[in-house]
Amino acid sequence: MTATHLDAGSPAPDFTLLDQDGKSVSLGDLRGSKVVLYFYPAAMTPGCTTEACDFRDSLASLAGAGYRVIGISRDEPAKLAQFAERDGLAFPLLSDPDASVHRAYGAWGEKNNYGKIIEGVIRSTFVLDEQGVVTLAKYNVKATGHVARLRRELGID
Repeated sequence: MTATHLDAGSPAPDFTLLDQDGKSVSLGDLRGSKVVLYFYPAAMTPGCTTEACDFRDSLASLAGAGYRVIGISRDEPAKLAQFAERDGLAFPLLSDPDASVHRAYGAWGEKNNYGKIIEGVIRSTFVLDEQGVVTLAKYNVKATGHVARLRRELGID
């Protein structure tokens, strides 16, 4: 199955998902804000924890530049709440258990996992402008160092 890939200039697919507190969050509700939307495989795993904590540690500088950070995984809200609590993650973590939003963004598909081709989450990050248009799309990002590279690309110290 060929995954959809979004590019700069693509409209960001809208969605409504539950966050770690069981509240509905819609992309449409975020219009007027720049958004960093990142997809990760699983809460509380080493790589995903590294990436989430890097976003946590960069939250002030990202917010200062007008960006809101949102993480999306297939985890249920209860697990996301544990993840947020354990690691002090003060941004929304959204639950996409059927991976429908992952698929809409091209963050689900075939990938090489230690030499074996499997279908799963493709670690990806999207930067959206205030109108919900993709300004940056990054697929197959590495957990370590990704946030620092993203900040450099966005011109954020």
